[in-house]
Amino acid sequence: MRTDEFWQLIDEARAGAGGEPDAVAARAVALLAECDPEEIVGYAHHQRRVLAASYKVDLWGAAYLINGGASDDGFEYFRGWLMTQGRAVFARAVGDPDALAELPQVRAAALSGEEFECEQMLAVPWDAYRKATASDLPAERDPVPVPDLNDFWDFDDEEEARRRLPRLAALFVEPPAE
Repeated sequence: MRTDEFWQLIDEARAGAGGEPDAVAARAVALLAECDPEEIVGYAHHQRRVLAASYKVDLWGAAYLINGGASDDGFEYFRGWLMTQGRAVFARAVGDPDALAELPQVRAAALSGEEFECEQMLAVPWDAYRKATASDLPAERDPVPVPDLNDFWDFDDEEEARRRLPRLAALFVEPPAE
């Protein structure tokens, strides 16, 4: 499976899911389970690459601001949700996490407190493989390395948040007293 095919499958899953992340994941499982087992393994490999590419400290900071906190697992689930938003949104967020402030649902979450997570999206290849073959997805032979996060900053530091993610900070951090 190629990268374009990976995102095309997610787009197909999104098309019938009404924007609901768990529904996107369920549709992705159903669509992927119809593929050859090799294709499912390919999807799993691309998913690992996408998750590794998005393992960035400022994206983690964005998830932390938007969701009111983000543990290791919470950051994984946030990136699962981000996958359900499609390739363009995902790529833009990885390149410029502060751009998430432009998404209508993120702007609305600043008022509602809604959190964005989709753990089910992370399980898509395993669930599809089991559905298609009644066995477990084979282990990755050549695991994708996860980047080192040496540039961590204190996500609770409001001034640092304003400096690194000004548009998100404007939505999720109390404005400075005047």
